[in-house]
Amino acid sequence: MRQPLFDERVLFSLNLPAAVNQLLQAGVAASHADKPRAEAAFKSAQQLDRSCLQTYFALYKFYFYQGRLQEAEREVLAALEEAARQGNFPCEHRRLARQAWQWDMYAGESALFYLYTLKALAFIKLRQAQEGEARAILASIAALDPEDRCGASVIMSLADALVEEAA
Repeated sequence: MRQPLFDERVLFSLNLPAAVNQLLQAGVAASHADKPRAEAAFKSAQQLDRSCLQTYFALYKFYFYQGRLQEAEREVLAALEEAARQGNFPCEHRRLARQAWQWDMYAGESALFYLYTLKALAFIKLRQAQEGEARAILASIAALDPEDRCGASVIMSLADALVEEAA
């Protein structure tokens, strides 16, 4: 049997438990050829360690790329809850943005993960043609991430381009 030209491994996180990483890697490897097996591996990883943020990331990306936007949104919302729980800050983005001065969203992995995942939610909302909700999320991100470390400006540019295209 020939070895694949490229290794399908993905670096999710340096401190990922070995068993979780093994399941995530199996999901990545299966994601092109055997989607049910990939989904099962990602879900197993999440069940093994519900506090592991990377399992939520793997699932919401998987669902998003399958065009399963409702399932992707469900995983994003669960990821935001878990990140907020770990970071000990409010989960609801509007409330968090109103209190932005109280929180350092660059202070740790869970806060940064929250920002990136909130950006994913904005993109999902755009794909679902919920522009108003997407813009509300992007406004919250702007308050929470004034340095644009999560790259939400890219999604804002996309939202602006969609408005121009529709006009």
